[in-house]
Amino acid sequence: MDLSVSLKSKVALVTGSTSGIGLAIARTLASNGADVAVNGFASPDEAADIVASIEEDTGRRARHFPHDLTAMAEAGALVADVTSAFGRVDILVNNAGIQHVAAIDKFPDEQWHKIIAVNLTAAFATTRAVWPQMKDRAWGRIVNTASTLAFEAETRKSAYVASKHGILGLTREVALEGAAIGITCNAICPGLVLTPLLKKQVEAKAEALNISFEDAARKLVEADAPTRRFVDPTEIAAGVLFLCSEVAKSITGIALPIDGGIMVTGTRLV
Repeated sequence: MDLSVSLKSKVALVTGSTSGIGLAIARTLASNGADVAVNGFASPDEAADIVASIEEDTGRRARHFPHDLTAMAEAGALVADVTSAFGRVDILVNNAGIQHVAAIDKFPDEQWHKIIAVNLTAAFATTRAVWPQMKDRAWGRIVNTASTLAFEAETRKSAYVASKHGILGLTREVALEGAAIGITCNAICPGLVLTPLLKKQVEAKAEALNISFEDAARKLVEADAPTRRFVDPTEIAAGVLFLCSEVAKSITGIALPIDGGIMVTGTRLV
């Protein structure tokens, strides 16, 4: 049995990978042998810098694809364009995610539809698009970024919570369809990671409490995380690497918390 985590000759598509967790995942997969397709919003110069940095640091091919995942057709087209550029897609990481915080009676229609589109519908569309080639090769790895809020709820986050519960259901269903044909599908459930998404929420908390960003961040992590620290994006990426490896071929349909012990306590968070 091959117990290595080498991804040599594999091509990975990571959505939402121009910053934060997604960028850490793209870098980690490339560092372990995969060519990577980076997707997400960035200026041409920013995208070029990201791609150049990955290629220089890892020696693997990288390319940026700016497809807007709020449109279902764009999500499917993303897979087609990556396949055209690299010849195949072996690994799909559905990491793109957005957030909006508002009370249920004040939650805007536009934000509801946008969050469901990016966090859930895009994952379905990319999975559907990549499925035929993975099936033909009898090998594929799909990893979806969920959240501890795939299991719990938190006020003022109706669309986000709904989308993350949905991504966990999608993960399990896809795992069943792929089980006999060499395709695994799993979810990772990050805890407190100081990504640009979380930073905005910490900034809002700091403003509401009239305290510094640093104090607000410390209050959040001390209240919610048993480890009393933020999870580093590279720790999330390491979990994804394992699930994409050959040694994890019998692991499918799971939701892996990488959360500093939050799920142990039942604490609710992002």
